[in-house]
Amino acid sequence: MGAVTVTIAAEHPALAGHFPGAPILPGVLLLDEMVCAVEQDRSHAGTCWRISAAKFVKPVRPGETLILEHEPLPNGSIRFSISSAGQPVAHGVLVPANKLAEASAAPRASGAQWAGAPERGSASLLRIMIFLALRCGRPVAHRILHVIAAYFFAFAPGARRSAREYLRRVLGREPSATDRYRQVFAFASTILDRLYLVRERFGLFEISTEGEELMHDLVARGSGAFLLGAHLGSFEIMSALGRRRAGLRVAMAMYEHNASRVAAFFKAANPASVPEIIALGHLEAMLRIRDCLDQGKFVGMLADRTIADAPAQIVNFLGRAALFPSGPMRAAAVLRRPVIFMTGLYRGGNRYHVVFRQIADFSQPAPAGREAAVRDAIAHYVELLQAYCRSDPYNWFNFYDFWHGADARAEAAPRAGA
Repeated sequence: MGAVTVTIAAEHPALAGHFPGAPILPGVLLLDEMVCAVEQDRSHAGTCWRISAAKFVKPVRPGETLILEHEPLPNGSIRFSISSAGQPVAHGVLVPANKLAEASAAPRASGAQWAGAPERGSASLLRIMIFLALRCGRPVAHRILHVIAAYFFAFAPGARRSAREYLRRVLGREPSATDRYRQVFAFASTILDRLYLVRERFGLFEISTEGEELMHDLVARGSGAFLLGAHLGSFEIMSALGRRRAGLRVAMAMYEHNASRVAAFFKAANPASVPEIIALGHLEAMLRIRDCLDQGKFVGMLADRTIADAPAQIVNFLGRAALFPSGPMRAAAVLRRPVIFMTGLYRGGNRYHVVFRQIADFSQPAPAGREAAVRDAIAHYVELLQAYCRSDPYNWFNFYDFWHGADARAEAAPRAGA
């Protein structure tokens, strides 16, 4: 039998909405601590666990010291119990969700994982949340968001394991429950705020910028540019900046099959505010991108995820080899346009910090040749992405095994060239 002692601080962010004035530790937080304790036990290494059954016996106040115990059962599941000061708090059963060994069998699985992962949540819940957000306002919706975030915090074991791996690397230590919840809640907050941005309620937000003068210069030139973001913070906050600068028009290039159900609901809320979409994977996509650039528009792309067997470059990211798509940078090189790194970092409350940094300018000759320029530009993109991950670590929203498979490819590359 394994046992772990845990004390959760009174300032944990989940307590803010559960409940104001009379905080009680959310049950999902207890379950998450239990799952983490089991997954960190060496005898269960390599296995991801999910809740099969759970019963809560008594409420827990912030600051109480909890004893988390677990023991294996003959059928491969785990019985657990949680107690405080000798009194039972909760008990239940965990069952294996998947095996790390199974995940490692498929090369380039990182792309398959995010592209093929089913979306969580129900349409009815989304409709209710959108109704409450628009009717009650952002402060009330933000409090309700704690309940939704806590649910996914506890009941998404695969995402939880991948997020923990990222946080270990970016923080340089074992992430606490607070760290992991802050990341989930930041993600939920940007999704909620996307609704208000689509409805053009820009006055709800306090936005600071870095490098906005670079965008002003590019708008004045009128030759268009590529705007490369990542699943880091909010790309949609660009719409608020567009209101502050005439002529700042953005067309988004993306794979249509990745458009989420959430995005579809927001599009229905205000179709006029949805940006122009260029569907990748079609023969005419490059022509449409070129036409948008010729009209002085910015073409936005998220350049941190690989898909299928599309060309990718291996780059060290947070201390380990990772695959980054080379297609966006190659398109910029072919069309001879500048490339700008962009991210909208969520910093709590209603505050966002929007960053623009130049990555490369392919309109200028490349002394070492186009291929070398593309490689250098991708490496620079990853350097910037890594820097802002470290400055705002809870804004990373890739909840899958981002590094999967890249180490083997990196090791094979020198042998192939030998």
